[in-house]
This record gives sequence, C-alpha cells and structure tokens, in this order.
Amino acid sequence: MNISNIIRAFLNRLRSAAHFDPMRDWIALLTVSILAFASIVVWNVWAFDTVANGGVIGTAVTSTTPLFDHSALDAIHAVFQKRADEETKYRTGVYRYSDPSQ
Repeated sequence: MNISNIIRAFLNRLRSAAHFDPMRDWIALLTVSILAFASIVVWNVWAFDTVANGGVIGTAVTSTTPLFDHSALDAIHAVFQKRADEETKYRTGVYRYSDPSQ
C-alpha cells in the first residue's frame, strides 16, 4: 500500500464520519483566533521590551567590517573644506563679486 492510498482512505473516512456542528466549529475557530492574537501580542510586547531595554533580538553582531575607506572620506572632507574656504573669501571681501545688473 502506498502513501497516496493511505491518505485517500483517511480523507474518505473523515468525509463519511463528519458530523457538522456549526456552533462547535465557530467556537473552535474563535478559540484558535484568540490564541493566535494573544500569542502575537505577547511576542510584540516581549520584542518591544527587549529592544527598549537595549537588548538584541537574535544573535548579536560581535564585530563589524568597515564599510568605507578612510582615505576616500578624508578626500570628501578636503573638498568641503575647500568650498568653505572659498565661501569665507567671498564673505570677508577677499573676492569681489561684480553684479552685472548694476
């Protein structure tokens, strides 16, 4: 006897012996729904409490690899420093801006 015959026989027995009771079915559905909702609420409260107290859900990362090169970051800072220096020269009067509209 193979698996499909066993499953087919089991399903046929369930169909033939099924007694439909809507009240029982609704109570079972409602009970399962309430248990699922309660478990979701408990999980969310636990997760919030863990994170709010500085904990980590799952495994904590022990070390991280740098995501960028510090020389590239230094080059970016140099560009912004040059821009700030040029702005300072305009503000202090080292450079003069001649307005063509006047």
